[in-house]
Amino acid sequence: MNEGLIALATAICGLTGIGAAFSIGMATQKSVESAARQPEAADKIQRILILGASLIEATAIYAFILGLLLIFVR
Repeated sequence: MNEGLIALATAICGLTGIGAAFSIGMATQKSVESAARQPEAADKIQRILILGASLIEATAIYAFILGLLLIFVR
């Protein structure tokens, strides 16, 4: 396989880390705003935030593993 295409695909996989960090930051921001508006719903908001953050991180981990496979498995 062409080395340039492998490098490009790996770089795209690396960009998912930036996307995941941005997404988790935005989700945290919105959950803090929501908890400040409705303190009685803070527990539910926190549970939803943790679930959402774990799903976002899962996609980042999958992309990381795919990037490693592209680099080391030939």
